Amino acid sequence: MTTPAQDAPLVFPSVAFRPLRLLAICVVLAGLVTLGAGLMGYPMVGVFFGIGLALGLLNAILIQRAVESITADAHPLKRKMALNSATRLLVMTVIGLTIAFIFRPQGLGVVFGMALFQVVLVVSTALPVMKKLKANGVEEAQQ
Repeated sequence: MTTPAQDAPLVFPSVAFRPLRLLAICVVLAGLVTLGAGLMGYPMVGVFFGIGLALGLLNAILIQRAVESITADAHPLKRKMALNSATRLLVMTVIGLTIAFIFRPQGLGVVFGMALFQVVLVVSTALPVMKKLKANGVEEAQQ
């Protein structure tokens, strides 16, 4: 017999999340985009792109803290996590779109920075996990 979804315990996989590595990647990306945008005559696009990356990094750190605090409870609630996620995403989206609107058209760099950060986050966390899975697969095959 299976447990209904609403009664199932809240389980989070361990994630290879390294904020300092992400910060270094963001700084390099922001520098490269700012340099490229500056060469094309739009240096503020690069600056706003860097702000978008910073907002993405802030969001990722807030996710990590929320997961740690919610899962520390004896009975973590999925509803609490969902509400936290929805609120945080709403706030980050409003901040990004407000900056993009006020400083248009260069402010759109914020939106692109936030979007690219998600790609960087997925790649930087998926690669170590895949390496670990591959290493475990080799170890199990040898036994």
